[in-house]
Amino acid sequence: QVQLLESGGGLVQAGGSLRLSCATSGIAVSLNAMGWYRQAPGKQRELVAGFTRRGSTSYADSVKGRFTISRDNAKNTIYLQMNALRPEDTAVYYCNAELSTTFWGPGTQVTVSS
Repeated sequence: QVQLLESGGGLVQAGGSLRLSCATSGIAVSLNAMGWYRQAPGKQRELVAGFTRRGSTSYADSVKGRFTISRDNAKNTIYLQMNALRPEDTAVYYCNAELSTTFWGPGTQVTVSS
């Protein structure tokens, strides 16, 4: 059984920080492409940060230098450390994993106030 569950979202002021977690079951995060996406109202879902199957990382230009994706293989958990948050970072953040198909968590709301 594959399950992804995000946590750590909330309301923060601009310039603040949050750390999102994605707890997984049924997969090994070290062996799969994993990523964080976000979707704001009226907008398309976009890739924020991700791991390839080889372990390299990629980031959206808008978050480079502010966000860091990491993983704890023993806990099968993916993290997204978000610093220097801006109002435009407000969105629902989703964890995903690429296996035989694409799996998504239910999302966690991040709201950044000005």
